[in-house]
Amino acid sequence: MQDLTPEARRRLDAIAARHGVSTDAAATLLQALVQGGGTMAQFSHPELGGMGQWSQGGMIMVGDMFNQGLRARVNALCTDLAGLLREGPVFAAPMPGAAVGGVSSGFGGGFGGTWWPAELGAPASSGGQNDMRYAYFPAARRLAVQQGGRTSLYDTGTRQIYGASQQQGSGQSLSFSTDQGTVRLEELQPLDAAPAAPAAPPMAPPPQAVPEGTSEGGDPLALIERLAGLREKGILSDEEFAAKKAELLRRL
Repeated sequence: MQDLTPEARRRLDAIAARHGVSTDAAATLLQALVQGGGTMAQFSHPELGGMGQWSQGGMIMVGDMFNQGLRARVNALCTDLAGLLREGPVFAAPMPGAAVGGVSSGFGGGFGGTWWPAELGAPASSGGQNDMRYAYFPAARRLAVQQGGRTSLYDTGTRQIYGASQQQGSGQSLSFSTDQGTVRLEELQPLDAAPAAPAAPPMAPPPQAVPEGTSEGGDPLALIERLAGLREKGILSDEEFAAKKAELLRRL
C-alpha cells in the first residue's frame, strides 16, 4: 500500500488500538476499502477470520461465520476506516520517480512516476506490462490506461475493479475482474470519445399539388351532388342551391 500521511497513520493506529486489532489488520481493511471506493471491502487477514467481505449498509461476511463478536468488530472497524477516507486524502504524495504501490492486480511489472491526470489523486491499484499500464481510481470512477505514450480515461460506472490481466497476441488487450464479472477494456466508455451525432429528423414530404378543378373542399362535381341531396331534404332552398352550384361550376 502507498505510504500514508503522518496524520492518517496516527488515526489508523488509534482505530486499530480502539478495536483491539493490529495495525496490519487495520491497514488491510483500509486498503480493501480504498479499492472498494470507501463503501465496500473484500479482505483476507487471520485476525479478521480469514477471507471476508463488508458493504456499507450492514452486509458483513467473515470466515468464522458464527462468531458474532468478530462480525461486530469488523463492522465497527470498517465504519471507522470508511469515515477516515471521507475526511480527506490519506496517502502521501509519491516522490518523483517513485513507483506507486497498489493492490496486487495480476498485471505484472511496475512503472515509476505519475503519468495519469493529477486531479485523480492516488490510485487504489496500478500496474503495467510491456507498452501498456493502468491505474484505477474508485472514488472518481475512472480508469487511466496508457499505451504508446498516449493516456486515455475510461468511466468505470458502478463497477468495482479488483484486478487486471493482459492478453498477448496480434494486439494487446486488457481485461478486469470486477464485482460484475470480467470486463474488457473495449467494453468501458472512453471519456475522450466523440458523442454520437444525433439522427437527422425525417424530411417532411413535399406538398402535393392541387389538381385543376378542385379546391380545399374537394371535387366541385361531387360537392354539387351533395348540395342536390341537401336541397331534396329541404335543407337548402332552390335559390341557395342554384347560387352555390354556379359558384362551383366556375371552378371547373
